Amino acid sequence: MKNIKPLSRLSAFLLLIAVSSAGFAEELIMTRVKQTFPETMVNLQSAIKQAGYTISRVQRVDIGLTKSGFMTDKYRVVFFGKADELNTLSNKYPDIIPFLPLKISIFAENNETILVTNSPLIMKGYFKDIPEKHFNQWEDDVHKILSLTSNAD
Repeated sequence: MKNIKPLSRLSAFLLLIAVSSAGFAEELIMTRVKQTFPETMVNLQSAIKQAGYTISRVQRVDIGLTKSGFMTDKYRVVFFGKADELNTLSNKYPDIIPFLPLKISIFAENNETILVTNSPLIMKGYFKDIPEKHFNQWEDDVHKILSLTSNAD
């Protein structure tokens, strides 16, 4: 891996983490956007709001990565949800609390930006008591958010 550029190594590292936590690559939803990180971050936040969600927080992850030798200051995780829905589901199905709110990772690679998240449909198999409509709607909305983000001017 010594011949790989630092940001490419970072991409491989982040993808490895996402794949290992998701289990299988097909359970990931990933989009490469031909915009810089700041533009994509603004467009992502706008798309989340357009889809009817509220951003609960944006978490910096790059500090730990920089300490590990990766050269980036452009890596965030954007957490979002619908407050009423999250409260209702959390109260009725407390086992889902660690998986909410939904999240999208965003990181820079050269002059492009990568957005990645786990498919909400994978949770359907773990939470059989929760109506499928929630997972299906989240899946549709995640695809809509990524599409709006990647097609923004």
